[in-house]
Amino acid sequence: MNAFEIASVGLLVGLVPLLLVAVRGGPGDGLVALELAGAIVVLALLCLAEGFHRSVYYTVPVAAAVMSWIGGLTVARLLGRMP
Repeated sequence: MNAFEIASVGLLVGLVPLLLVAVRGGPGDGLVALELAGAIVVLALLCLAEGFHRSVYYTVPVAAAVMSWIGGLTVARLLGRMP
């Protein structure tokens, strides 16, 4: 294991508190936790791609970053329509 793989494990462990916030918090708190979780997952995937020394693995985090951003905007818009 190299430093990038260890960093990705540390980042993924950091998702546990965000899961608790998403489950126990309100809709706004859940959305913020979802956005932060998306950023952390993208960073973890980037660390794994660098740790495995595979340049083709960089496409997954880039796509995940774009989809996380679009998904967050969609959820925020739907939450704005709720009474």
